Amino acid sequence: MNIEYTEHAGLFHLSNNAVSYIIKLLENGQLGHVYFGRRLMGHPDFNHRNERMHRTISTYPFENDTSFSLEHILQEFPAYGTSDFRMPALEIQQENGSLITSFVYSRHRIYQGKPALPQLPATYGNEPDDVMTLEIHLEDELIQTEAVLYYSIFRNYAAIARSAKIINHGTQPLNLTAIMSMSFDLPDSDYEMVHFSGAWARERGKVLRHLAPGIQSVGSLRGHSSHQHNPFFILKRPFTTEHSGEALGISLLYSGNFLAQVEVDPHCTSRVMIGIHPAQFCWHLKPGEAFQTPEALLCITENGLNSLSQTFHGLYRNHLLRGYWKHRAKPILLNSWEAAYFNFTEASILSMAKTAYDCGIELFVLDDGWFGNRNNDKTSLGDWFPNYNKLPDGIRGLSKKIHEIGLLFGLWIEPEMISRESELFHKHPDWLIQTPGRTPCHGRNQYVLDFSREEVRENIFRQIDALLSNAEIDYLKWDMNRSITDCFSASLPSFRQQEVFHRYILGVYNLYEQLLDKYPRLLIESCSGGGGRFDPGMLYYAPQGWISDNTDAIDRLVIQYNTSMGYPLCCMGSHVSSSPNHQAGRATPLDTRANVAYFGTFGYELDFTKLTDLERKKIREQVVFMKKYQNLIHTGLFYRLLDPQENNRIAAWMTVSEDGTQALVAYYRMLNEVNAPYRTLKLCGLEEKKLYRITPGNLTCYGDELMYAGLIISDNSCGRVFDNSLKTYDFYSKIFILEQV
Repeated sequence: MNIEYTEHAGLFHLSNNAVSYIIKLLENGQLGHVYFGRRLMGHPDFNHRNERMHRTISTYPFENDTSFSLEHILQEFPAYGTSDFRMPALEIQQENGSLITSFVYSRHRIYQGKPALPQLPATYGNEPDDVMTLEIHLEDELIQTEAVLYYSIFRNYAAIARSAKIINHGTQPLNLTAIMSMSFDLPDSDYEMVHFSGAWARERGKVLRHLAPGIQSVGSLRGHSSHQHNPFFILKRPFTTEHSGEALGISLLYSGNFLAQVEVDPHCTSRVMIGIHPAQFCWHLKPGEAFQTPEALLCITENGLNSLSQTFHGLYRNHLLRGYWKHRAKPILLNSWEAAYFNFTEASILSMAKTAYDCGIELFVLDDGWFGNRNNDKTSLGDWFPNYNKLPDGIRGLSKKIHEIGLLFGLWIEPEMISRESELFHKHPDWLIQTPGRTPCHGRNQYVLDFSREEVRENIFRQIDALLSNAEIDYLKWDMNRSITDCFSASLPSFRQQEVFHRYILGVYNLYEQLLDKYPRLLIESCSGGGGRFDPGMLYYAPQGWISDNTDAIDRLVIQYNTSMGYPLCCMGSHVSSSPNHQAGRATPLDTRANVAYFGTFGYELDFTKLTDLERKKIREQVVFMKKYQNLIHTGLFYRLLDPQENNRIAAWMTVSEDGTQALVAYYRMLNEVNAPYRTLKLCGLEEKKLYRITPGNLTCYGDELMYAGLIISDNSCGRVFDNSLKTYDFYSKIFILEQV
């Protein structure tokens, strides 16, 4: 790992064993993008890579020089309007109304480590030599403003972390109307853009489109990263597959409004950028003030989409997750929501908890309905004190009784929201996000608290702190069930109203930080109506997230498969729920529900008191299995084998220990078949010359056979074998355990 600066050439070269990222100072002092890809040997200047030629009907910043136009040069962090007409990474409105800027190189710093970003999530190094950072300082002398670009390279990953900071050194205020976290230009457009879009209960559907002239983008203006689009996308070559070919992954460590965009110009270069969405954004920057962008991660591979995913998985597990639960096994939980909804008593909760403990469950979570006068979704949000009609001994008494049973105890909260029917609303009706003189929209019969205001956050912190300090609470499920509308803060002047969305998410991060500072062993699971705010920014505070309210095992195959493109399994909340499922109405076998849910954090959404003896027996076996293989699932190398969206509704994936000695292979078929073809499944990540025992079946095969000839998965659907162990049915699944002999 190294960062070199060649002064005579004005060249910056960031490299490790896998990758090079090269930047060059242009003739006008701005930054040009030279290369990002497989590691290159050092070159004296790379001048030959900066092509220059005259193009008719172009504009040129230098008199008598028709070879230099920013319209045709690959750039880093471009601005608009001085011979470049593409979308800018930075736009600043000055007092005279001008939006034209010219940021040119002034100095740089190279150092070991990586700075934390104030008020924002960011990756970090565990040791000083894990990561190196390049700071490039640019200045616009006319407006006395500095731009600092941060580039960090990790020792063990083909990845670059980027962010930017703007500092107003002048005497006049500025309005920052657009600032991306990352922007760079690619020399061609022969890529397919893969992004992950959907809606509530069908998050992160995979969408693929070939880049075309013009702008292709996804984003959110909902105040959170959203169910509709994830702040993560991939650019892959048309020939790239799961296991071969070039791909770039771009991810934003941010939970608010975002824009992810690729602009293809008439000469087929591609401008790639990601950051805070410039619509509904304007930051007023007083003299002496600075603005820091969220961090973006840029990863690259020549070995296919699965290799790209493994890079993100490793980075997030080792350099984004923090604290007590970073590498600890997550407790296997039972959540009360689908078991009871709002209809429970202390006696029914304790009965569920006792039965769960007998089945090996480690954590009981009391979901919605425990606070204020909450018996439906129309009241009490904002009143974070116990509903004594349901819980006569309060949360303190209940938590003590749950611990006496032998379980950890957790609670559901939705701290960012308020109900009109609540004590908090009657005391502070002005704490809502709402526009003066207009009727605010409601969602799920609730409204959004103005978390841009410190007094609002402090009130909610005091309420939650009172719960945590007076009861034995080990876990919080932090929900957020609606988007932000009517965006206006009563505490801000008119010229700062377009700061509210960003100030809001900074307030959310602040409350997380406050709670974790005081309660460092508290496990928080993030949620937003399921997967409405499942993003890398949240993982910095909550090491696991509820990826969808859809708990149907068959729908979850697609959701979990696609989520694994950018996120590790240890972060993905996945539970076994009722059959028929409460969202899809589908009846699926208990074995299959568990076989899907294993590949995540694992838990249950069932009323254990209503299960049969056989079902409880199976659940005990499932819990034993998960405890045995949890470390392999959460820390192993994950391989996607068959995409359920592309393989006639058949899915398969596997996880392999880093030393290659152990693996789990999961195979799923949505509907049973008759007289189906013979099938084999080609595995990945095994050691070619090692012998593996395969269970069930007690078969032994060498790794090369399993990877190149494949694991035979033919069963009774291929004909009548008269072997009950191969009997199949609708929503059939099977897990194979591989261990080196």
